[in-house]
Amino acid sequence: MDYTGLIISLIFIVVVARLLLKKHNPHAILLVSGLLMLLVSFLLNYGLPKLKDETGFIGFDFFRYIKESFSKTNAGVGLMIMAIGGFVAYIDKIGASKALVHVAMKPLQLFKKKPYIAASMVIPIGQVLFVSIPSAAGLGLLLMASLFPILVNLGVSRLSAVSVITAATAFGMGPASAMSVSAASIAKLPAIAYLVDFQIPLVWPLSISMMITYYFVNKYFDKKRNEDPEASKNAEKLKKDKQNSEKLGVPLIYAVIPVLPIVLLIVFSKLFSLFPSPITLDTTTAMFISLFIALIFEGIRKRNLKELFDSLKIFWNGMGNIFKTVVTLIITADIFAKGLISLGFIEGLLAIAENAGFGLIGIGIVMTVMIFLASMLMGSGNASFFAFGPLIPKISKGLSAETTSILLPMQFSASMGRTVSPVAGVIIATAEIAKVSTIDIVKRNLIPLGVALIIMLTYHFI
Repeated sequence: MDYTGLIISLIFIVVVARLLLKKHNPHAILLVSGLLMLLVSFLLNYGLPKLKDETGFIGFDFFRYIKESFSKTNAGVGLMIMAIGGFVAYIDKIGASKALVHVAMKPLQLFKKKPYIAASMVIPIGQVLFVSIPSAAGLGLLLMASLFPILVNLGVSRLSAVSVITAATAFGMGPASAMSVSAASIAKLPAIAYLVDFQIPLVWPLSISMMITYYFVNKYFDKKRNEDPEASKNAEKLKKDKQNSEKLGVPLIYAVIPVLPIVLLIVFSKLFSLFPSPITLDTTTAMFISLFIALIFEGIRKRNLKELFDSLKIFWNGMGNIFKTVVTLIITADIFAKGLISLGFIEGLLAIAENAGFGLIGIGIVMTVMIFLASMLMGSGNASFFAFGPLIPKISKGLSAETTSILLPMQFSASMGRTVSPVAGVIIATAEIAKVSTIDIVKRNLIPLGVALIIMLTYHFI
């Protein structure tokens, strides 16, 4: 096989990583590098990603990729993230977040002296929710609206809080997950059987390991940050936030508003059959329903129609802020991923794995690590798994092995790699809400996810 495209893509990855570490604008870097890779791919006669509607001139087609990425993202995950961002801004303004903190703090006083234990407990709780709410960015932002302020008021740093929230999305599993459904289909198993017989037995030791490692990693990093001059400012800000949260000023019933979207999505999930006629909700619709319930609460409290309608501007402004910072970055990251794929990045990695001459365990480990790295670089577990996954039955057949023996760790490593990617939607979105750096979140996530990856490979293959 010709490895030219793989070598070129690795050069681009090194250059992009260097520029990002030097704090250059990530939107521009990802967009320009993605377009350049598409151009190089065209000049080398590699296959370009298929466009839904070509312009008829290749020079214009490169920019059509941007347009189609905008259309796809804004119609799906982009709209969802913007809706959640607007909702988070609105509930913060009307005091619903403070009400939730006020109500939650009383039973959670026990964790005042052990905030890192409280933070680690988010991981299994979030993982259970992730089965019903399979969007990593969607669940991450919902937890930012509900659990994040509680953790911060318990004394958990912003970075520690956002790191465990993103960690809750590390294992995509269940019949609502696109990756899980695809994996079950490839393995020719029912989705529920794949969940119960294969995914759950592998996930529980990994979740326990992550709870332990995040406890020590976050404690270490927070202690290290306290040595910086900036740490005292953060501590002072945390104290001020706590004092402000004590001045409630809104009815306690407002505490239900931040958790309302999660409740709606669980109650009307495909996993449950609570109603004679099936009723299902997507995340974006749940956000708009929750927004209007919040408006009703505000209307009853203030009894001022003009002020109530004016308050809706907060929601739209919140959506706009998320679009210009988060959604646009996801779109440029998508162009970057298209560039890598067009240069044969994934095919090159796969060819290396197949030609390595390893047995079942060797091939399984190499493939799992490669898909982890691919997800980390492209910021998408789906993109890497959907490219690698369909090839597994052929590989496993050649090794006289069960498809699930290679497929299962690969599927989990795809979602794990996304959790340590600075260009993943869940990392970008939660970082924006928490006002922290994506690179700092990745630093927090890298050690626990790396340990989990090693445990998974050892537990599954050895």
